Amino acid sequence: MLRRFAIVSALSAAGSAAWSAAWSAVWTFPSMLASAFLVAWAAEAAQFLVAQGLALALLAWLQTLPEFAVEAVVAWGAGKDPRQTHLAIANFTGAIRLLIGLGWPMIYFVAAFSASRSGRRRTWAEIRLDPEHSVEIMGLVPPLFYFFWIWYKSSIDIVDSVVLILLYVIYLGILWRMPPKNEEEVGDVGFVPRAVLRLPGRLRGAAVLGLFAAGGILLYFTAHPFLYSMLALAATLGVSNFVFIQWVAPFLSEFPEKVSAFYWARKPRGAPMALMNMVSSNINQWTVLAAMIPIVYSISRGQPSALHFDPQQRLEILITILQSLLAVMILANMRFAFWEAAVLFILWFVQFIRPELRDEVSWIYGAWALFLVLFGFGHRGGFRAFTTFVRVFRKHVLGREPGR
Repeated sequence: MLRRFAIVSALSAAGSAAWSAAWSAVWTFPSMLASAFLVAWAAEAAQFLVAQGLALALLAWLQTLPEFAVEAVVAWGAGKDPRQTHLAIANFTGAIRLLIGLGWPMIYFVAAFSASRSGRRRTWAEIRLDPEHSVEIMGLVPPLFYFFWIWYKSSIDIVDSVVLILLYVIYLGILWRMPPKNEEEVGDVGFVPRAVLRLPGRLRGAAVLGLFAAGGILLYFTAHPFLYSMLALAATLGVSNFVFIQWVAPFLSEFPEKVSAFYWARKPRGAPMALMNMVSSNINQWTVLAAMIPIVYSISRGQPSALHFDPQQRLEILITILQSLLAVMILANMRFAFWEAAVLFILWFVQFIRPELRDEVSWIYGAWALFLVLFGFGHRGGFRAFTTFVRVFRKHVLGREPGR
């Protein structure tokens, strides 16, 4: 009798703790919203002081802090218990596939819905990107090709971390040479960033840094209790650990990115910036986030160690590579159309509700990407992002004017 009473008491205490953690979402959720808007306003103003891509890269760092925290915890656990290795790969691949399969299409549909309400339906047949956005598109290519090598050898180690970080540093170096937005476009931004940009000289730069700092600090102190409250809520609803790690945790950790991207997508000229916010986060994930996994794993084990993949994990990585490769080819013509957004979402949703169809989905990703490659060779403008990147690189990095 006493034993049964003790068990009931323990379960009751655990349930109370779970509900207490879940209820903390009442204050963490609005705090996450506030932090997302602060850093979004900062990035919106910063694109007139530095290159838009550089401002989005900084924004991506702040937005992915929760994601880095989740992945670090999972990688540390994998170092202590090899049976948890699959969770590290699940969180990493799930975060990327969620951002492209759900985030990119949602940007298009938010932009299209906002445009239809304001009478601009025809102008939103597709999202058209600016020439400087070719840098972000091309920034995805090197880490993707390198990840084919990681997939082929079925492991990721410290050497791979060094290569991936180096690729990210090169990407930032190119962004550093890009010019900021023209002052004539200030009228297109929101009230807060417009007010910041009207400040004189150094005060304007200080205000931008202040917004970034305030949003980052709020995000830092809110991210852990927010994720913990959502974890407790998921546990009370009976969500499995694997499903939570692969889909729920990435969705929650990417929450700041989605808020800022949707905030921009509602504006007439904000959709391209919203889409590039997602692309910048994808580059972060394929380089620095992936590089962190073997580093934390090795520290946890107390020695340099490679994280090895089993056949199931290799499949997860391959699907993710093929989806991202397809995403690059979709943006290769510097446009994002309705049917592309719709099919990206459908393919993600199919693998979400029917995990056993991941093999078939991977074949569709690969076949579609191959078709776009062949189509690009046969049609003018199919590889516009690549040719535009060459011109932008020659002009702003090498200092050579077009035609020279």
